[in-house]
Amino acid sequence: MTKLNQGLGVFLGVLLTTASWAALAADTAQMKKDVATWVDGNTKTLEAVNRKIWTYAEVGLEEHKSSKELQDLLKANGFTVKAGVAGMPTAFMATYGEGGPVIGILAEFDALLGVSQSDSPSPKVGANPESGHACGHSIFGVASTGAAIAVKQLIASGAIKGTIKLYGTPAEETGIGKVYMLRDGMFKNDDVILHWHAGDKNEVGYKSSKALINAKFHFKGVAAHASAAPASGRSALDAVELMSVGVQYMREHIKQEARIHSVITKGGGQPNVVPQEAEAWYYVRANSFDDAFSYYNWVREIAESAAKMTKTELDAVTVQSESHDMLGNRPLAEALHKNFAAMGMPQWTQAEMAFANTTQREFKDPFGSDFTKAGISLSTKLEPLVDKFDNTATASTDVGDISWFVPVGGFQVASVGYGLPMHSWPVVAATGTSIGTKALVTASKVLAATAIDLYTDAALVAAAKADFKKVREPLTWHTAIPDGQKAPLGVR
Repeated sequence: MTKLNQGLGVFLGVLLTTASWAALAADTAQMKKDVATWVDGNTKTLEAVNRKIWTYAEVGLEEHKSSKELQDLLKANGFTVKAGVAGMPTAFMATYGEGGPVIGILAEFDALLGVSQSDSPSPKVGANPESGHACGHSIFGVASTGAAIAVKQLIASGAIKGTIKLYGTPAEETGIGKVYMLRDGMFKNDDVILHWHAGDKNEVGYKSSKALINAKFHFKGVAAHASAAPASGRSALDAVELMSVGVQYMREHIKQEARIHSVITKGGGQPNVVPQEAEAWYYVRANSFDDAFSYYNWVREIAESAAKMTKTELDAVTVQSESHDMLGNRPLAEALHKNFAAMGMPQWTQAEMAFANTTQREFKDPFGSDFTKAGISLSTKLEPLVDKFDNTATASTDVGDISWFVPVGGFQVASVGYGLPMHSWPVVAATGTSIGTKALVTASKVLAATAIDLYTDAALVAAAKADFKKVREPLTWHTAIPDGQKAPLGVR
C-alpha cells in the first residue's frame, strides 16, 4: 500500500465514524457549523482524492479511475452505489437514507483534451500530455462527494430525515452524461438538485446557459490514386471542407450570440489517396434550444448540399447529445447565496495569490489583455445576487437539461486567477494546488449547508417547486436525439 493510500485509509476511518454526530443540536445553525467542522477535519482526504483525479485527467466516458475514486469513498461511508447507470460505465448514483425530501448533488470528473499542464504557474506540459482538468471538474466531483458524505452523517445520526443522492455524471464537456441519465429516468423524482462549478469569481448562478447540439457528420467517397486516377475518386474530405465553407457563410446570418464550431475528426490517410471517409464534429449553440435546433437543421442541410456538390454520400449524421438552456430558480439561488455568505470565501495565502498572479502574467491573450490590470489575483468577495434572471449565456452545460424537470440551484467558487478564461492551462495548474483545495472545501460547505435548509424547511422546498412550475409551464420540451438512442461509447 502506498503512503497516499495508507493516509486515505486513516481518513476513511474518520469519515465512517458517526457516533459523535448523535448528540448534534437540532437547530440548523448548529448543524451547519458541524458540517463545516467535518469538512475542515477531512480536508486532507478530499485533497488527496482531488490530486489523484487531477493526475488521471481522464476525458469523457473514459473516467474509469476517477469515477472509482469517488465511488470507493462513498461506499466506505455507507452509501449504496449503483455503477454503470444509463449504459455508461463511468456513470453512477450513490444513495443514503430513505423518504423525503430527496436532495441530489451533481458530481463531474471529466478532463479536456488538448489542455495539458503541470501544477506550475508557467505553461508546461504535465505528465499526461493529452489532457488536463482545464474546467476544474476534479475539484467539482470531490467537493460534491464531500458534501454528500457530510449530509449523510446528519441523516445517520437522526438529526435530519430524508434521502441524499450523489450523482456521478461523466462527459459533461460533451454534454452527454446527465442527458442520458435523465433519459434513463434519473433526477426527475428528486425534490431538488444542487451543483457548483470552478471559476474566477465567487458567485451564485441565477442565469441561463447556452443550448447546444453536439453532432457528427460522416461522409463516404471513393478512394483512388490522387495523381494517376483522380477522376476515378470522390473525396469525402472535399465534402467536409465545402460544408465548412457553407457554415462560414451561414454564421453571418444567425443571431449574434449564437456559436458554431467544429473539428475534423477524420480527413483521410495520406495525400496520394483520395479520402474515402471523412468526418466533421460540430457544436451548434444558441441562447434557446429552439434556436439551436433550427441552426442545427440548417447545418445539416449544408452537409447534404456539400455531399451533392462532391458526388459523395452523407453516410451518417449522429446527434451525440444536446444541452438545453438552463432554467433559473430564485428561492434556491437566494438560499445558496445566504449560505455562501455565511460560510465565507476562500482565504488565500500570499503564496497562493502570487501563484495566481504569475498565471495571469504568463497566460498570453491574443489581444494582449492584461489580466493583472484589475489588481485582483484571486477573488475574495461574494458577487451580488442579480435581481433578474440573466439569459445572456456564454457557456453550455448538461445541467440545463435537468433544470427542465426538477428545481436546480448552483454556484461557482473562485479557483483560478481572476479574469482568466476557463478551458486554459492556468485552470489546470490552480486546480491541482492548494488553491483548488480551498475552493472545493468552500463548495462542500455551501452545498451541505443548503441541503440542511432543504431538509429542515419544507417551505423552502415548496417555494423552489412553485418557482420551477411558474418558469417551466409555458415552455415546450423537445429533443434532437432520436427515441431509444443509447449513450455513445466514446467521445473521440
